[in-house]
Order: sequence, then C-alpha cells, then structure tokens
Amino acid sequence: MVRIDSEGIIAKPFDRQFAGGLGSVAYRMPPLSFAPDPSWKGRVINALGAPLDGQGPLTPGSRAVSAEAEAPSAMKRARVHKPLRTGVRVIDLFAPICAGQRVGIFAGSGVGKSTLLAMLARSQGFDTVVLALVGERGREVREFIEDVLGANRNRAVTIVSTGDESPMMRRLAPKTAMAVAEYFRDRGESVLLVVDSITRFAHAAREVALAAGEPAVARGYAPTVFTDLPRLLERAGPGEEGSGTITGIFSVLVDGDDHNEPIADTIRSTLDGHIVLSRHIADQARYPAVDVLASVSRLAHNVWDPEERELVSKLRTMIAKYEDTRDLRLMGGYQSGRDSGLDQAIDLVPRIYSAMRQDASAQPSADPFRELRDMLKGE
Repeated sequence: MVRIDSEGIIAKPFDRQFAGGLGSVAYRMPPLSFAPDPSWKGRVINALGAPLDGQGPLTPGSRAVSAEAEAPSAMKRARVHKPLRTGVRVIDLFAPICAGQRVGIFAGSGVGKSTLLAMLARSQGFDTVVLALVGERGREVREFIEDVLGANRNRAVTIVSTGDESPMMRRLAPKTAMAVAEYFRDRGESVLLVVDSITRFAHAAREVALAAGEPAVARGYAPTVFTDLPRLLERAGPGEEGSGTITGIFSVLVDGDDHNEPIADTIRSTLDGHIVLSRHIADQARYPAVDVLASVSRLAHNVWDPEERELVSKLRTMIAKYEDTRDLRLMGGYQSGRDSGLDQAIDLVPRIYSAMRQDASAQPSADPFRELRDMLKGE
C-alpha cells in the first residue's frame, strides 16, 4: 500500500500478475529481510531473494539482514585509504579508486557504459562481487553473467530486476544487492558492488512516489526520490573498524546527455568520485570513452605518490590545451613553433590517447604508469 486516504487505497504490488480488489485482505509486513550465506556466490536471485537460475533453493545463513538497513555510523566507520587497481588503464591513471570508495559512471545511452562496468567487474582485487542489474533488457542478463563475469562468476552474487518488472521490484533490487554486500562486508571481505543502473532505481522510485500522490518537483521527480538516493548510496563504503569494505560502482544513465539533470547532480554530489563517458570520444572510437578532464576521484591523493601526482597534473594540462585549440588547428590558424607548450601537447597527446585505449577483452593493466611511459617513449 503506497497511499491510504478518504478516497480509497492505492496499491503497488511487487508481482504484476497480482489481482486485488474490494474485499481483499492486506497484512502489514516488516521490511524485507533474508539470510545470505557464502554458498550464494555463483547464484542469481531476484529482488525478493528468490533464486532465478534453476539451481535449486538457496541455503539460508545464520543471520538475517534487512533490505532497508541503515548506513554505519559516521564516527565508527573506518577511513578509506587502501589503493585499488581496477586494471582499466585510464581510470588507474586519471581517476584512481580506493577500496571502500563509491564512484559513479556517468554516460548517455550507447557510449560504452556497460562495457566499462564489465571491465571493472572482472577485477581480481575483491573477495566477492555483488552485481545488481536493474531495469536492464532481459536478453542482456545471461550475456553479462556468462560472458562478462567470466572467472569472477563463482564469487559473484547477481540480483536481477529486468525492465518489464514492476517498479516495486526495480526499486527493491539495489537495496537487496546492498544488503547482500553488507553481509559479506561484515564478514571482513572486500566486496565490489556494481549497480547498473542507479538511474533505473530513481525512475522506479519516481513511479511509486507519484502513485502515492507526491508532487513532482524536479523534472517529474518527487521529493522522496532525493531522500532515497543518499540513503542507499551511503550504505556502501567502509564498514566499522575491523570489518571489510564495499567498493561501490554505480552507473548513471544521463537523460539527454545532460550531466546537470537532477538525478545525475544528486548522485554526483553524494559519491566519492565520478567517471564521465563522452559521446564525442566514443564517436572517435576511443574506448573506454572516459573524459579525463571531467572525471574526478576525490580520494586520488591516497593513491598517487608525489611524482605520479605531478605527472597526471601535467598530462591534464596538456590534454586541456590540445582540446581547447582543436578547432584553431583544424582551420590552420596555428603554426608550429609559436607555443612550445602547445607543440609538446600536439606531439604527446595523441600518444596519450593511444595509451588509454583498452579493449574490453584485453588483459587488465598491471602498471599503468609504466605502460604510459613506455608509450610516450615510443617503446
């Protein structure tokens, strides 16, 4: 029940096949709870915690967790400081991640967002992977699980709610995934949580809120949507001292390529970093299509040493100068020798772009700074 007033009752069932009417009896239930177990690794479940993979019932664990759990206390949380290698060269160079960090991948449709998520999901730096596929196409689910996860499949728990399911299921799926991740974090494990996409969660929350009679305040989104997002995202990250971490990777589908639309803006201000994918870069067939000038990791200072920090700063400056003068150079308005800094950028930036190219099926990058130096030297 999402609304009860003098005019009647509005119900949003989890099951689209539900048929209720006058005389139906409803019982008040507590928030969804279930008992995860280590044997759930390798399994696929729905938002209610029921198996979808035809491999029999799930073994219940000894401790129940709630899909609506609260985030750890701010003063009891461990600090985030341990560097993490993702194996994706452009990220490890320009927007490095720490264990327990929460990062958003912001992109419009068809820019390579899911492919980049797949590359991150194959990272070997985690004990457990929790994957939430929210509002995705049904045909893509098996492809992602069987082809993308690869060797990580046996240590991954996948929660699926496809686009044809009810908004209640799509709203619940990321919360269920978060609860599973919290269970493994509290066991002391390093957990990678991938949610594709958090925007679909916001869309589902909007449907439920509008059905409940809430006003639309920002591009059709109700006020509670902007409350639900931080409540969910704050649950990821480090646990209390002595427990593990949840490294959260959340894909954000940017409506109309507007990176300042309300949902993208709210998520960006909540997370610890954002990786922006550019359609302009994708059109040049440079993948991953990461815009290094627009991407930020708020914990990069915990990863770079002073030499690496200085190098990245110089590279960003060169890339900015190269891109700012692109139109001028295309029109023939610049002659070599007038600006030594620009001459250096014209020489090196194409090689930097080449070094950042990485096929989804390629081996993860082990030492991105060494590989970049070798590329710049022409080795």
